[in-house]
Amino acid sequence: SPPGLLLLTSFLLHVKEDRASPTRLVCDNRLIQKYIVEAKDMEKRVGQCQALPALSCPAVLPLVDFTFQQWKSKSNETKRREILCDLALLVGAAAGAQGQVSDECGARQLSQLYRHANSFFLLLQTFSWEAGHWEPSCSPHSLEQTHITSIFLTYRQLVQGKLRFFFYDLAKVLCK
Repeated sequence: SPPGLLLLTSFLLHVKEDRASPTRLVCDNRLIQKYIVEAKDMEKRVGQCQALPALSCPAVLPLVDFTFQQWKSKSNETKRREILCDLALLVGAAAGAQGQVSDECGARQLSQLYRHANSFFLLLQTFSWEAGHWEPSCSPHSLEQTHITSIFLTYRQLVQGKLRFFFYDLAKVLCK
């Protein structure tokens, strides 16, 4: 079964009938650990693909590094919006790279990364603490890369860093 479907199914299983809220998903720490392992595996598998070409149209990737002190000082809504911006760039980069890669191994890995990143993107849109709808009007810090493996590295760092800490912060509030 596709990983995106697994994430959606996990999400739906954690939604209470009386209150359509995905927040219970963050209460099981094993899920985010599973996604970290999957991100590492995707990065490893794409590194094993033969002769991946450089991208003729560079991928625009978010800079996902952060300091823990800065992260702690942000509201959950600010963190969510920042991660949504990062994921939007990653989804776009994966989609753009897919059109440039004819190698079956690389294309398969890019397709899987696209599904995973897009699933997180859709999921995080369901969380909101402020009135209004998320608009893709953010301009995160980014850089252009021509190496396909950079897309996977960035995704792993995002899941292992911001996303994991965001789920951890949500769990402190929502999982009592």
